[in-house]
Amino acid sequence: MMKLNIKKVLPIIQLAIEEDLGKGDMTSELLFKDSTTAKYDIISREEIVVCGMDVVREILKRYDKRLKLRVLVNDGQSAYVGARLGIIEGPLRSMLTAERVMLNFLQRLSGIATTTRKYVRAVQGTKAKIYDTRKTLPGWRILEKYAVRCGGGYNHRLGLYDGILIKDNHIAQLGKNFQPKLKKIIENARKIKHAKFIAVEVDHVDHQLNYVLDIPGIDIVLLDNMGQWQLKHAVDMRNEMCGKDKKPLLEASGNITLTNVSAIAQCGIDRIAVGAITHSATAVDIGLDG
Repeated sequence: MMKLNIKKVLPIIQLAIEEDLGKGDMTSELLFKDSTTAKYDIISREEIVVCGMDVVREILKRYDKRLKLRVLVNDGQSAYVGARLGIIEGPLRSMLTAERVMLNFLQRLSGIATTTRKYVRAVQGTKAKIYDTRKTLPGWRILEKYAVRCGGGYNHRLGLYDGILIKDNHIAQLGKNFQPKLKKIIENARKIKHAKFIAVEVDHVDHQLNYVLDIPGIDIVLLDNMGQWQLKHAVDMRNEMCGKDKKPLLEASGNITLTNVSAIAQCGIDRIAVGAITHSATAVDIGLDG
């Protein structure tokens, strides 16, 4: 699993601290001396997949370098109800000042990792892999895509700059006889060295997919909002037209839920893109107990 580059998320961490702390924590400063120290546990109050411990360490350091974190459950690992995820030691005043921001990150990221793991488990026994989308909170994309990886999922393109996805709206502008124009576009796309992949979206199997599969150089065909019968038909068409290599890969997307993701995977699809693992993930319950 690719690790989190903590340097790239420092601006969002700093923004969170500034909006919460302002000119200072009046309550903690009123109640506790700076010399008062304590040891607190980070506790999971439900079954979760942990994500964000490095972020927690960075947050604590920015509040007070005397705050020390000992991690007991690493990112990507599961935790049961009541499990100690980590131990924080240091000045009590600083610890309580940092508590809310620290938990906001940890609860949100662990929620995404936990949700992703549910989807990954739902497609076990098939060849399908779960991918995220660009449906992320503004500013949180690197963090949320890291959480997806912690949950066992895979990252789609990070943004518009690292992968080519020719969507149905693009194809519509090419007109009914789109194949020759699309073929030329794909030829030009193959010359872009920093593109991770070239994907083309289709929303009709019989009227679009056969033409797209006949164009060399496409890595992924995105099957948008298709039912199980259409997905199976698409897999059969790809296998028949493209032979043993079974490329391009086929990716299902649109209205994917935990209720239907297993059935979709059993259609023989290679990839399943799920916006819900980021945009609809619920923060999990994690607390700080002394």
